[in-house]
Amino acid sequence: MTKRRTMAGDYRMIVEQGELDSLCGEMAGTDYVTIDTEFMRERTYWPQLCLVQIARPLDADGAENAALIDPLAGLDLAPLFDLMRNPGVLKVFHAARQDIEIFVNLMGEVPAPIFDTQIAAMVCGYGDQAGYETLVRSLAGASLDKSSRFTDWARRPLSEKQLVYAAGDVTHLRVIYEKLSAQLADTGRTAWVSTEMEALRARETYVTEPEAAWERIKTRSTDARFLGVVRALAEWRERLAQERDQPRGRILKDEAILEIAASRPTTRDKLLESRALQREGRRPEILDQILEAVAAGQAQPLRLPPAPDRPKQKPGGQALAELLRVLLKAKADDLGVAQRLIASSAELDELAHAEEPEVKALEGWRREAFGEDALRLKRGEIALSAGPRGVKIVSLDR
Repeated sequence: MTKRRTMAGDYRMIVEQGELDSLCGEMAGTDYVTIDTEFMRERTYWPQLCLVQIARPLDADGAENAALIDPLAGLDLAPLFDLMRNPGVLKVFHAARQDIEIFVNLMGEVPAPIFDTQIAAMVCGYGDQAGYETLVRSLAGASLDKSSRFTDWARRPLSEKQLVYAAGDVTHLRVIYEKLSAQLADTGRTAWVSTEMEALRARETYVTEPEAAWERIKTRSTDARFLGVVRALAEWRERLAQERDQPRGRILKDEAILEIAASRPTTRDKLLESRALQREGRRPEILDQILEAVAAGQAQPLRLPPAPDRPKQKPGGQALAELLRVLLKAKADDLGVAQRLIASSAELDELAHAEEPEVKALEGWRREAFGEDALRLKRGEIALSAGPRGVKIVSLDR
């Protein structure tokens, strides 16, 4: 087993099956592991896993326990997948979605249990979507050399600079996790983060079904025939991209789908008039498939469900919405939690105008942190007072 000492500490380079088997056996006996991945997907639909970085807590004597696993060395990753499924080992990621998507694609399920330090940082007051570099600097007291971030991770051999960068991603993450965990425990907010993990634990978060691919395309049109063609073209493109393992845009860009859906051509010649078609889209067999999708989409128009009735604007409702924004900022500042995590602007508007608002801000920990006071403000039971030390909540006698 190759062990190297770098500025990021000692790490093991895993390129043999026996090394991987041994490593995963060791990791299975720990409380948590920090995980990161390096991948390429510029030329493919599915992300190509190029490197897995993993670390567990330091030994009692302070010895490093980080490893870099090279999937391109022909390894059977089954032991790693077993570790990802191990219910006794917490898997710690930062901004976990892309990393988890890779494991879902390869092993068919979401690693569990999981912890996302980006979400935890929002709960602990490090701002909206706190970047990894920011947390490394503020919590680990280190700095990152980001020059290797966008290098070609599929090329071998990897340079020492790349390996040092990769190892740092999980050794710094270990420090970040431990400090955030302590802060959450001290403030009694560990359960808040667990609640926010629900979306990340759902397999549907990482799987795009071809039938739903059209929902990714931005359009304001409500025309049923137009939307029917958009849906049919997006579904065809998604299936072909998955089958060929090619990026969607290489087959047909979103702009081309919208243009074709608007013009709805019926012949190759008419279709070829589209300037949005790329070389791939101009091949005869692709042209025919696009025309088939256009015809199918027109035969099955897509009618959007009626938009839910927006709450009527109440007299003074907009003023109340602005007061709720002030209250949210005051509560978020007081709690040290990112505003965006508690309530969105749209939720504040619904709170102000709807008789019975249905918003996440009135559920779970958010209700305790903000929602109850928001309802009290709406009922006229409290007021807001501004002073040298900021905004205060004042109870009103009724």
